[in-house]
Amino acid sequence: MVSTMKKRLKGQVSRKTLIKRTVLILFLFLIAGSISYPQGANWAIDQFNGITNFEIRHVEYPIVLGLDLQGGTHLEYVADLSDVASEDQADAMEGVRDVIERRVNQMGVSEPLVQTSNAGDQHRLTVELAGVRDINEAIKMIGETPILEFRVENTEADRSLTDEEYAQIDRENEKRRMNVQAAFDRVKDGEALSGIARALSEDPVSRAKDGDLGWLVETNAYPSLVEALQDVEPGALADHVIEDDARYYIAELLEKRDAGQEIRASHILVQWKEAAQSGSDATKDEAFAKIQSIRDEITSENFDEKAKEYSEEPGAGQTGGDLGWFRRGDMVESFENVVFALQAGEISDIIETDFGYHIIKKTDERELSDVHVRAAIFDKMDASDIVNREPWIRTELTGKQLERAVLDFDQQTGMPHVTLQFDGEGTDLFAAMTRENIGKPIAIYLDGEPISIPTVQQEIPSGQAIISGSFTIDEAKLLAQRLQAGALPVPIEIVAQQSVGPVLGAQSVAASVEAGILGFLLVIIFMILFYRLPGLVSVFALGFYGALIFAIFKLVPVTLSLSGIAGFILSLGIVVDANVLIFERLKEELKTDKPMMSSVDEAFKRAWTSIWDGNVTTLIVCFILYTFTSSLIKGFALTLGIGIVFSMFTAVVVTKTILKLFIATPLSRKVPWLFLK
Repeated sequence: MVSTMKKRLKGQVSRKTLIKRTVLILFLFLIAGSISYPQGANWAIDQFNGITNFEIRHVEYPIVLGLDLQGGTHLEYVADLSDVASEDQADAMEGVRDVIERRVNQMGVSEPLVQTSNAGDQHRLTVELAGVRDINEAIKMIGETPILEFRVENTEADRSLTDEEYAQIDRENEKRRMNVQAAFDRVKDGEALSGIARALSEDPVSRAKDGDLGWLVETNAYPSLVEALQDVEPGALADHVIEDDARYYIAELLEKRDAGQEIRASHILVQWKEAAQSGSDATKDEAFAKIQSIRDEITSENFDEKAKEYSEEPGAGQTGGDLGWFRRGDMVESFENVVFALQAGEISDIIETDFGYHIIKKTDERELSDVHVRAAIFDKMDASDIVNREPWIRTELTGKQLERAVLDFDQQTGMPHVTLQFDGEGTDLFAAMTRENIGKPIAIYLDGEPISIPTVQQEIPSGQAIISGSFTIDEAKLLAQRLQAGALPVPIEIVAQQSVGPVLGAQSVAASVEAGILGFLLVIIFMILFYRLPGLVSVFALGFYGALIFAIFKLVPVTLSLSGIAGFILSLGIVVDANVLIFERLKEELKTDKPMMSSVDEAFKRAWTSIWDGNVTTLIVCFILYTFTSSLIKGFALTLGIGIVFSMFTAVVVTKTILKLFIATPLSRKVPWLFLK
């Protein structure tokens, strides 16, 4: 009898284990749901923060939409390769694609599409920029010829200005200040700041938006404006020209919202030799003895004076240790924990951080407001306008003089390198550059980024140079492509441009959502009517799958297009299909009068072969579609493929675990018809 009992229990999972697995599934469901639907999670976080006075940050995982859903810019170019040898044309187009893709990435576009294609004798370049509405700005950024530059070291980068040069800066800034004041007076007299910003602002990004800077605390931008506009009412203009070390601002406050508490404090810092950013030779014990003696001397009244005298923070002699206004997260945690607990005017005990020992005086506190601002921005003259602080100086040698860049190999070592060949003008310029910089580096820049910084060993009068290094063959080939692309230059001409609006996408998304909800409701009704409690479990599994898959889409992130949404909706049907196979097999097993738990195990085991075969063949098709088709089909294949992988997990693990947990309860004995028996 004992032997028979062991056979029956072999492979069975205890109820305690099932409960643990179910709790884990529910926890995963909660996490995935918070990512998929952050509004609900953020509401709960707000309630928790309000009760406990914690400052847990909101969940922010935006979903990335494709061009067809959020709109943007579609551009088509044709490349003129008439002067390029046929065997080099493919490499030249890859080089152009690489350069333009890097430019697009610098624009901060999510999931841009940059691809090349051939249509007969035409070599085409397609660029799709989701979310970019300004076609002219996109064309300007993309359509320019790739820029290849050769630069030399700037030996004056660290030169100090003369007294006369400082006086020149002061005179120029006084003149600029008067011009800004004149523009400010025009706004005070009723002229719209948006017009002033559009016409006069020297910041091109905000000028294109009529001076709209957005929310500033949220983006950690323009702290001087945040500070100056705290007491200004929404809709009002700041009552004076605002300035910081680099700029002048004419600003008006559009909106205001709460951004938490802000603290102002001063501190006295004493460091020891091993402390972070330390310039001290003292031991830690010596530093502690010093900070103790200082603590005995200071009072609230003489704190600033003592900070100027004793603090080892750079500039403390002028600032008196003043740290300005700051929020949680701006300072190291141990420092913040102390200063936020102090009362205004109170002085702390000695505290230790990685930077040294501190004595802190909390000088003030206030509720901080985030500000939505419109501003016209004007630059001040500074030292960089007189002395070039760039480490590398541009020369006359550019990609215009480069005839050819090819992958080659060292005859002795076999290591790959890149060989450059200049034209006549370039040969003379390169010879002079190498002659004047023997033993010094020369930087090669492509689109403003250094791609190689070789050191000149000798004058090179032949117009031929070699860039060597620890290259792999692929790295050397890529470098040659980039140089060749910059050196052609390959003319590209725009032949089609289209600003794609999001209205069609929004309508399609709304229709897709309606179809998805209707389909989901019909599936719920069908599964519950035909399969009773197992059907209800499959509905939960379907909801779990939806939350999990959307969380995956957001975290990867996957760019969702209409075709991608179609792939996702199709994967929902595959999840249900697996459950139907399992439940139909369960009906057959229950007819044999086996124990219900054993019947469930056998049903999942026998259905698994069909589920596996069907899903693997579909995954193979998804792989082929993703590898060999256009971007429109790629989105469908990607979302369907991801959905299939996680649908197998949902059907086999989630459904099985929860169903077996219900069977392990008295419900399976009291109401067996709920379980298809």
